[in-house]
Amino acid sequence: MKRFKIGGVPEHFNLPWRLAIEDGDFQKNGVEIHWADMSGGTGQMIKGLQTGSIDIAVLLTEGITKAILQGLDATIVAIYVQSPLSWGVHVPFSSSFNCIEDLENKAFAISREASGSHLMAVVNAYQKNWDLSKLTFNVVGDLYGGLWSLNQNESQGFLWEKYTTQPFVDQNKCRRVGEVKTPWPCFVIAVNKKIAKENPELIKTICETVQLKASALKQHPDTSTIISWRYNLSVSQVSMWLADTEWSNDGQIKLSDFELVVHYLEQMKLISKEEAINWEQKLF
Repeated sequence: MKRFKIGGVPEHFNLPWRLAIEDGDFQKNGVEIHWADMSGGTGQMIKGLQTGSIDIAVLLTEGITKAILQGLDATIVAIYVQSPLSWGVHVPFSSSFNCIEDLENKAFAISREASGSHLMAVVNAYQKNWDLSKLTFNVVGDLYGGLWSLNQNESQGFLWEKYTTQPFVDQNKCRRVGEVKTPWPCFVIAVNKKIAKENPELIKTICETVQLKASALKQHPDTSTIISWRYNLSVSQVSMWLADTEWSNDGQIKLSDFELVVHYLEQMKLISKEEAINWEQKLF
């Protein structure tokens, strides 16, 4: 039986993977999956793919696109979550900031360089026509590091998935002053290029297995309760999240989505024009 190590954030988006592992769905198809929680997000997973500590990653579209175009030896094999991600924009609870515009030229906490929290802070600034050269960032490791940075006033802004941070907003550990949505499907499945070439049918089986589990989870009447219990979120919050979230049923990749990602990355000078050349051949 072939064994693969998969990395992903320990958040509600990835419950289909956890359930498929627990229910033995992968093993029934001749694959053994070891799941690795990556609380450091996309930046940590990119590092894992680079060093070989993980074989497959479930990570943010913009982060892995940038990494591959800049030389990461990986390939995108499927869309995992088709819907956009809602990034909450968080500030210190006791601060005077009341809206996203108040954060212009302020310091943002980010989990890692090229992470989603980093890239989406830049996307937000780009969309609001801020001077990108005046953005400053503090690398904090993960969600808890971001909250600590806000509370120590080392950072004034911090972007993270808004439903994940809801318990901390409820506990007055930070305030949310707005949100930013990704203009593209938010999560993809990426694989070390060598492993993808050597195991194309198994990789396809893995993707199809988790897609089936996600589809069943979306339709199950108790899903909101299950996610609420597992991830310490209120049932009402989970219900709203589920209504907004669409896991991909077939993993189909649309070049138009990635064309937009590459355009944004190039316009924000996060990749060079040379790196953007022949992006389709590099990504897939």
